[in-house]
Amino acid sequence: MTRLLTALSCVCLALLASGEFAATQGAQGAARQAPQAAWPPVLAAPAAGEVQVLPVQGNVHVIVGAGANITVQAGDDGIMLVDTGLASMSGKVLAAMKTISTRPLRYIVNTTEFDDHVGGNAAIADTGEIIPFREANYTAGPQGALDVTKASVVAYYTMFHRLAAPTGKTPRIPEAGWPDNTFSIEQKRLSFNNEPVVIMHRPSNTDGNSIVLFRKSDVVSVGDLLDLTRYPVIDTAGGGGIAAFVESLNRLIDVTVPAAHAAGGTLVVAGHGRIADHAEVVYYRDMMTIVRDRVQDMIKKGMTLAQVKAARPTRDYDKRYGAATGSWTTDMFVEAVYQSLKEIS
Repeated sequence: MTRLLTALSCVCLALLASGEFAATQGAQGAARQAPQAAWPPVLAAPAAGEVQVLPVQGNVHVIVGAGANITVQAGDDGIMLVDTGLASMSGKVLAAMKTISTRPLRYIVNTTEFDDHVGGNAAIADTGEIIPFREANYTAGPQGALDVTKASVVAYYTMFHRLAAPTGKTPRIPEAGWPDNTFSIEQKRLSFNNEPVVIMHRPSNTDGNSIVLFRKSDVVSVGDLLDLTRYPVIDTAGGGGIAAFVESLNRLIDVTVPAAHAAGGTLVVAGHGRIADHAEVVYYRDMMTIVRDRVQDMIKKGMTLAQVKAARPTRDYDKRYGAATGSWTTDMFVEAVYQSLKEIS
């Protein structure tokens, strides 16, 4: 009798489970049939000419609205900025920075050489001061810095060459904003505000891109390696290319650790658009990989640039990232992908 009751209980549980499963599947089917929401979704943003400060996590905030997103890490040692936005927005960036911390600005790290990332370098760096290597009353030798009355600008060395410009050419930005702390190896590491900061060279838009990992806060600021508002700018004349882009996105995935159900965890400050996470980076990497592979296959078939554009290798993603007008269009992106792959084919 006991065995019979046990068997009947198992059958009832199985039927209940199968009913729940069927109901769940039905609900999923209904959801799949629902019309998709329009893309891109409407997002709250500061008014044109205004900036907004948002907390990310840990010691890190982001200033939105000054051109490229500006990452701010603040603590007892002072302030570190990742990028400085447009030159025209420097006053508002400085005001926003003071709402986060009144400590001195010590470092600016540039992720790329584009104007919306470095335009504010000179005006903003001039308000800071380098951490001196010696005490203020040290007289036995030099202090160890050429100019302690401004923040130090850190960048990969090729960025210095382009921002300063060759002899006889007009510099991209004023000399006060040129990098004075360059590196030529894969990583530059320092401890700031009791947090390990790892600056990693990751070529993509140009050969001089860097990303910045704030290890304790679990935030990585990546500049235009991730642009959630459009297809990424690829400056082939500056050494950028889609092959390097995909490789650098793979390396970014290596340092972004998802939390439960692949959401949250390491947060990623993109060059433009909302704060992202591991899943968003993976989607973007997949998009870039698919476009790369399609264009590469077309080149192997002997197709011209005009034929590649006509084939629309980005068609699956145009609704999300594409643009027919503006400073960077879908056609310009496809041409840059084609040219960068043609050079290595």
